[in-house]
Amino acid sequence: MPLFDLFWTMLWLFLFVAWIWLLISVYADVFRSDDMGGGKKAAWVLFVTVLPYLGVLVYLMARGSSMNERAARQAIRAQQATEDWIREVAAPRTSTADEIAKLVQLHEKGVISADQFEEQKSKLLV
Repeated sequence: MPLFDLFWTMLWLFLFVAWIWLLISVYADVFRSDDMGGGKKAAWVLFVTVLPYLGVLVYLMARGSSMNERAARQAIRAQQATEDWIREVAAPRTSTADEIAKLVQLHEKGVISADQFEEQKSKLLV
């Protein structure tokens, strides 16, 4: 295989990967869009599926300027959801000493018996 054929093949492979990436981006933007109803989304998907080159070109001309804004909003929502999850998981937990103090209060109030107190305390200390 001559060197020119190798470069030519690499160019076509790059263009094919770029085309697939562009198609996925357009489909993702169609489904991510909040300002379109189901009928418009179905029409865009049908248009891009039936006439892919023309469909992608028209979509980029009609709605391409706001694609980045929708992607940025989605990234911000994902970041906020991740931060909320981290805060929830990393919330300060009560220590063993705090739990024993609660047990002492319950025992002093007569809510739990001495046997129950000792049983729960031994579970906490294990």
